[in-house]
Amino acid sequence: MVKKHPGIKDARLNFAASKIIVVGNISVKEIEKIGAFEGIKVAREGQENQIETRLWVKYRQALLPAISLILIIVAFVIRWVGGALEIPTILFIIAAIFGGWGNFKKGIPSLLRLNFNMNTLMTVAVAGALAIGYWEEAAVVAFLFGVSEFLEGYTMEKARQSIRGLMDIAPKTAVVVRNGEEINLPVEEIQVGDIMIVKPGEKIAMDGLVVKGSTSVNQAAITGESIPADKVEGDEVYAGSLNQSGSIEVKVTKLVQDTTIAKIIAMVEEAQEQRAPSQAFVDRFAKYYTPTVLLLAIGIALVPPLLWGASWTIYIYKALALLIVACPCALVVSTPVAIVSAIGNAARNGVLIKGGLHLENAGSLKAIAFDKTGTLTQGEPVVTDIIAFGEISEEDVLSLAAGVEKLSEHPLAVAIVKHAVDKGIPLADAHGFRAITGKGAQAVVDGKTYLIGNPRLLDETGIDLSSIMEKIAQVQSEGKTCMLLGTNRQVLGVIAVADQIREKSISAVLSLKKSGVAKVIMLTGDNEATAKAIAGKLDIDYQAELLPEDKVSAVKKLRETYKYIGMVGDGINDAPALATATVGIAMGGAGTDTAMETADIVLMADDLSKLPFTVKLSRDALKVIKQNIAFSILIKVIATFLVFPGWLTLWLAIFADMGASILVTLNGIRLLRIKS
Repeated sequence: MVKKHPGIKDARLNFAASKIIVVGNISVKEIEKIGAFEGIKVAREGQENQIETRLWVKYRQALLPAISLILIIVAFVIRWVGGALEIPTILFIIAAIFGGWGNFKKGIPSLLRLNFNMNTLMTVAVAGALAIGYWEEAAVVAFLFGVSEFLEGYTMEKARQSIRGLMDIAPKTAVVVRNGEEINLPVEEIQVGDIMIVKPGEKIAMDGLVVKGSTSVNQAAITGESIPADKVEGDEVYAGSLNQSGSIEVKVTKLVQDTTIAKIIAMVEEAQEQRAPSQAFVDRFAKYYTPTVLLLAIGIALVPPLLWGASWTIYIYKALALLIVACPCALVVSTPVAIVSAIGNAARNGVLIKGGLHLENAGSLKAIAFDKTGTLTQGEPVVTDIIAFGEISEEDVLSLAAGVEKLSEHPLAVAIVKHAVDKGIPLADAHGFRAITGKGAQAVVDGKTYLIGNPRLLDETGIDLSSIMEKIAQVQSEGKTCMLLGTNRQVLGVIAVADQIREKSISAVLSLKKSGVAKVIMLTGDNEATAKAIAGKLDIDYQAELLPEDKVSAVKKLRETYKYIGMVGDGINDAPALATATVGIAMGGAGTDTAMETADIVLMADDLSKLPFTVKLSRDALKVIKQNIAFSILIKVIATFLVFPGWLTLWLAIFADMGASILVTLNGIRLLRIKS
């Protein structure tokens, strides 16, 4: 109806998030006016607290069936004690109106628009029962449907709360320094560049950089990490995370609508809007199923009385029972509630799943390919071995190497300097630094020239390396990079540097194999020796020395063999391979816009242990969806066959329909309880 309003280009309903997205010119009051008959209340996003909900409106869905039940009990008691027959009849009619009020308000307009949904069918069934004098049946059916609507609404609300919980994570105000004064401002008024004061125990209101102080921050709400992260000057912090220990000053880097938590919420809501393949099947099924059942009910009501003179009352009753039991409510709700629950649970655990399609695909994965650098490994080289030759000690080798390299910005140089600092070893006082492109560097310490670099650098200097080549080959066979330290005459030592495997990579790979993923493979641009060493430690297959286009070809071949393949990367240089895979999975999406936009699933923390959880959750969601669809159809088929011998009463029909709806909803909500 909003779509039909003048000046509206488009309108989209996100049922899971209780939102309507409107493109065009319309006021909140006009939307409320359109939805007035259904009692719909609307507010602009972020102003939900402005919706005035009267106590009666808030609890009406529970109160109306309660009143209906009281009236039904009173009517049965009066009939049992032998009171006037008219009084129970009147009470049953009033009970039917109270119990079915919410349904009538939706069903009557739908009937007028010839939109035969479950509310329409139920309205026709109750009205028909009253028309043929089945007063108590009409009252009980209306009451049971009212209870069904209340329970469905309550359980759906539980699923929606998983998203609302995300919205309430970040505070609505923050203390900001302006003109030398500390003032408390709504987050909407805070600008990029403002300095926030965040005290211990307070939540951080905006994304930003720490400019003063140090602390530990609980980022579980954003990244799903259970261990607090230490933050010092220059580190990034996220809105919604909890400052645990020290007082810090944070320079705001993003407006409230651009924060990481805002993007998470937006993506989760968009994900819930997207229809999964099973949901599309259900919608297609219901589209043809409901009119077919309606025609069958009309046939049952008319054909026997007209052709064979059968009782109109009996066959109209059978037709009404068929209408009730045929309502596809359980079938229609079976998939969305499971998807909403699974996506909400994943978001709370630091995993963004961008839609029902990706959720179902993740549950079907048969093979998973990993990028190496920054995914299976930490992405930063670290010193692993120091070997000294002759009379010099390992500490002196490290001191001299770090002294030379402190003037270099090369990643391997940075790793050596960091290792020396971490070990508390003083850096040699070097000067006259000169970088030698592609080979290494040199500098002077105490009047003597020292060289550090790859074996080729010292070999070209004229130093005989034959005596240490076996040691160099052994280090390189382990996937490590060899750096030699020496003078113009001799080699003093070997420093081995390598990109370390992430702490959780081995357990994550093992969990994936145990869960039934048939193929786990590493695709890397690194050299054969390094790839072999890393893959050996993880006990997985590998392909090395791949260009980005080679990774795409490898993923395509895997898809041909396994059909459903996931690709895990950092979301930046692996974008083509992520897009080619059935499911692209990006690591460390917190604060990384590219990762959040590129992949189908985003692991917000650099934590591979979330991947087995995601696969398990997706598989459980697939099971629940299949269980719900199968159960809903089976109940309908059994109940429909009970109509023909006359074994299906109206109240039994509503029990079958209501029971199926509640059971599939509760089954779907179980997905909220799966732990990471």
